[in-house]
Amino acid sequence: MVYVLALAAALSNALCSVFQRMGVEDAPEESTMSLSLMAHAIRRGVWLLGFFFMVSSFLLQAFALHVGRLSVAQPILTLELLFLVIILGTYFGYKVTAREWIGVSAVVLGLAGFLAFAVPGGGERVPNTRQWVVVGAIAVGVIVAGVVATRWGPRWWKAAMFGTAAAMSYAFTAALIKVVGNYAARDWVTMLFHWQTYALIAFGLLGVFLTQNAFHAGPLAASQSTLVLVDPLFSILIGIALYGDTLRTSGSWGPLEAISLLVMFAGAVFLSHSPLVTGFKGEGKGAEYEELLSRRARGFSHHVPSPATPTVSDGGLPFSPT
Repeated sequence: MVYVLALAAALSNALCSVFQRMGVEDAPEESTMSLSLMAHAIRRGVWLLGFFFMVSSFLLQAFALHVGRLSVAQPILTLELLFLVIILGTYFGYKVTAREWIGVSAVVLGLAGFLAFAVPGGGERVPNTRQWVVVGAIAVGVIVAGVVATRWGPRWWKAAMFGTAAAMSYAFTAALIKVVGNYAARDWVTMLFHWQTYALIAFGLLGVFLTQNAFHAGPLAASQSTLVLVDPLFSILIGIALYGDTLRTSGSWGPLEAISLLVMFAGAVFLSHSPLVTGFKGEGKGAEYEELLSRRARGFSHHVPSPATPTVSDGGLPFSPT
């Protein structure tokens, strides 16, 4: 059941990424790290559609974490990139090339290898206050460091750092979802008397805010790579630290797991930089799809033209509404 729920959450995440990217990519440059970015997004119908899928993903993830382990559910969310390729290749009519299939195959095989070699177990420990404080402090430190790092560097660096900060927010939120879900399963009222419920809301909203900044700050490849890869990596570590998740690392199993993760991460990075995902025009083929994809996008959003609207070559999606 945990696999089905996590796969459904990954699909919802992919749809959320598509629609929310469309909702913020034409926001003014000065709206970064400002509530005006969220105000701009909320006024876009396509962003609200993405928010619906975000809520769906949250609920599916909550059920997955209630019945399974962080070290199992979170890595499966990497398959978001697989669903993203399918969505862009089917509905938006973009050509899926050998590059995308190689990346998808690496992600799927790497994930399957990790789960098969690691045989995740444990995960039944109840974290104490000290463990929550230590892990929470590390999470906050990573988030702050990521946001501070966006003050310098090119657009791809800023998008990656916002993505890293958002990924840590989501990883810690997932840890909180697991314990709050257990409270809710016993009695919905009692979860209101636990601090984890309010921490979940705070870190969840922070993750949403940082994600919009990651989408807005630079190319989708940079933000998507970090969002998809850093979240499961942090989640595995948090699951071990808080809930006592165990991985089979004796003998040759440890190196095999490491190789599997490297294959999965390499495939995800390779796929994230594909013209299909980034929206960059490929040599001789980008213009072929631009009008088709723009027509498809108009079905989701009524867009008011703005001089700040980015072009495909600026890192916008190939289906940016016009």
